[in-house]
Amino acid sequence: DFGEEEGLLYMAMELLEGEDLRDAIDNALLKTLDEKLDVMDGILAALDYAHAKGVVHRDIKPANIHLGPGRQVKIMDFGLARVSTSEMTQEGIVLGTPSFMSPEQLQGRPVTGRSDLFSLAVSLYQLLTGQLPFRGDTMPGLMMKIALEPHPRICAIHPTLPPGLDAFFERALAKDPAARYDSGASFAQALRDLNLPDKR
Repeated sequence: DFGEEEGLLYMAMELLEGEDLRDAIDNALLKTLDEKLDVMDGILAALDYAHAKGVVHRDIKPANIHLGPGRQVKIMDFGLARVSTSEMTQEGIVLGTPSFMSPEQLQGRPVTGRSDLFSLAVSLYQLLTGQLPFRGDTMPGLMMKIALEPHPRICAIHPTLPPGLDAFFERALAKDPAARYDSGASFAQALRDLNLPDKR
């Protein structure tokens, strides 16, 4: 809620208990593959809903994903979000967190829900390995890697992970948006289709 009372402007927001996914990664709070994918399923459902309403978040990253009691997932900080019918954001303006941004975001090109799914794939990669798929010492170096270079194979980092994840990330982190999963539902279904066992 927001408004004005006795000359004071106010904004009231929900007080959330729990931690964000960034904390969960840093402190290894999600112990098993099953727990990690269960959280991912909740995020994908929320993104699917937002995208169906024409809202693209544009800053999906672990710090903007809240895990509440019972691992209830909430996506936070829609401050950079764009409604598909809005012309408020001009093409050529780069908004977001660079390490999690899609190639088209970094290049200032129009973004769609597939850009959010790229960012979520980066987040999932970090959740599974503890490291980012694209890293650079400088902003231009990072942008070059995201736009042109392949990510390290996830099973080369963690050989105990199911090998089907390599093919999954090839599509989820594709440079061309048209080559990626087209919705949160298809992204989630692809993970389910891998029949991933619980890895402790």
